[in-house]
Order: sequence, then structure tokens, then C-alpha cells
Amino acid sequence: MREAEFDRFAEQYRQQHASSIRLSGETPDYFARYKIDLVAAAMAAEGKTVWDILDFGGGIGNSLAPMRAAFPRSDLTILDPSRESLRLAEQRFPHQARFQWFDGKTIPCADASYDLAFTACVFHHIPEEEHVSLLREIRRVLRPDGTFFLFEHNPLNPLTLHAVRNCPFDDNAVLIRAAAMRARIAEAGFSTGPARYCVFFPRALARLRMFDRFLTRLPLGAQYYIRAGHDAA
Repeated sequence: MREAEFDRFAEQYRQQHASSIRLSGETPDYFARYKIDLVAAAMAAEGKTVWDILDFGGGIGNSLAPMRAAFPRSDLTILDPSRESLRLAEQRFPHQARFQWFDGKTIPCADASYDLAFTACVFHHIPEEEHVSLLREIRRVLRPDGTFFLFEHNPLNPLTLHAVRNCPFDDNAVLIRAAAMRARIAEAGFSTGPARYCVFFPRALARLRMFDRFLTRLPLGAQYYIRAGHDAA
């Protein structure tokens, strides 16, 4: 999470992202929306009220529009170490969130500030030795009854590997297997649920997506997510 690295790619981020995932037949907006839809459905199913949301590594704000649609009354914080990415995010979505820079180490927020923390395909950009300390920071700013969702690329999926290898801003990415990521989340003090896999079918096979919910234990989806909290998930 080096500021200069992401500042350099901020202007071309959406274009490069779209190019890297073209084999899926989908747009970056699709991948942002499905994640938020999943999170929102989980919160609604439990009747949880979400007032304050942290988007950790929110970059240029790709998750902001679906997050705002799903949680219209919530206060959103987009946190990122790239000032240029945050500038572009605020330009795209003025007055829709708090756009907060951080130094890549300490989240500049008080303890127990958020009901929901969310991060989407961020940790593969962070050196492994920094994962647990940053996860502890996320836990620190999460309220005792709060929920944390982490999404990551699945290195066992060949289309995911192709997309990462063909994306300039992923040059230094190190993809993380779900079991390793879950162990690091637990080491940071969270209670976690099992890793769940998602995005099994490209747009050409969209009719088969109705079966995704039956395949979440199959480690072949393009991405996976882990849900965690202070209490057992």
C-alpha cells in the first residue's frame, strides 16, 4: 500500500481494471455491486442497523455508489493511503462520504467507530508481514457488535490469475489463499466464519448464477470472502 504506487495508477484505474477482466464479460461496476449486495443481504437477514461504515482501501470509490444505495442512511468513510485516489473518489462522488487518507499503518479513527468494516481485494497489495497489524487496526475501530467483510481474489481460479497478470496495477500483487487469509484474521483477534467462494460463471453463462449459492464451499470461484467480528460469526 505505497502511496506513490497507487497515485500513479489512479487516473487509469477503471480503464485498466475493465481491460483486465474483459474475459468475464462484466464491468468493474458488476464486481463492486455483487459484493455490496451480498453484504447488505447479510445485514438485512440479521436485522442489523448499520450507521457507520468503513471502506478500507476504498481507492477511487468503486464501492461507494452501491454502498450508498444499499445503506442510504449510513455515514461512509473511504479510507486509502493514496491521496490522488481519494481526490478522484471525491470528484466522482462529492459529499457522498468522508474521504480519509491514512499512513498505511494506523487508522485515524477512534476505537469502536464503525458498525461495518469492508475491504475489497486490497490485502493482496499489502506486504504479508503487515496484514495482522492492519487487521488489528480494523478490529480496533469496529464496534463490539460490528461486522467485518473481507473479499479477495482466489489464486486457485485460472481466470482470476489471468486478470491479475494482465493488470498493470497488480504487478506487485501477491494473491492469498483463503485458508491463509482466514488464519491471519483470526490471529488479529477476530472470530471468523468459513471462507465462502463466489463469482463462478462469466456473463456468457449468467443463467447459471442462480446456482452460486450452492457452490460457496467449492474453492473455484473467482473470489472469496470471509466474514468476521468480535464475536463468533
